[in-house]
Amino acid sequence: MSWLDLVAPQLLARICLVCLFPFSGIDKIINWDEALAQAKSSVLPGGAVLVVIGMAIEFVTPVMIVIGWHDRLAAFALAGFCVVTALLYHRFWAFGDFWAKAKSQGREHFWEFLKNFCVAGGLGLLIIGQQWAPASSVLRDPLSSAPFSATP
Repeated sequence: MSWLDLVAPQLLARICLVCLFPFSGIDKIINWDEALAQAKSSVLPGGAVLVVIGMAIEFVTPVMIVIGWHDRLAAFALAGFCVVTALLYHRFWAFGDFWAKAKSQGREHFWEFLKNFCVAGGLGLLIIGQQWAPASSVLRDPLSSAPFSATP
C-alpha cells in the first residue's frame, strides 16, 4: 500500500473536517466588534477573553488535527467548543420566527446549531480512534461497512 492509499484520504478528510475554523478565527479578527457583541450575548462573563480563547482554539486545534499531533486532545477541545458555541450562541428556540415563511433568525440559528453538532460528531470519530480503511479497499468494495459496524 502506498502513501496515497493510506495517508491521503485521511489527511483530506481531516482538512475538510476542520477547514472552516481558521476562517472563522480570521472573521473574528476582521469583525471584532460583531464577535465581541456575540460573545457578550451569552451568560458567560468576559466577552473579549472569550473571543480570544475562541480564536486560539480555531487557529491551533485544526493544525494539530491535520498534522496528527495530539489530535485526539485537539479534537476533544474543538468538539467541546462546537457544542458550547451551539448551546450558548445558536439558541434557535429563543426566536419566535422559526416557522415564518420569510427569512428567519430562528432557522438561521437552527442550521448553525446543527452544523456545530455535526462537526462535533465528526471530531468524535477522531477522538474514539476509528480504524481507517485503505482507499483501494473502499474503491474495490464501496458498499462494504466500516469495521465497527460489521456483524460477526
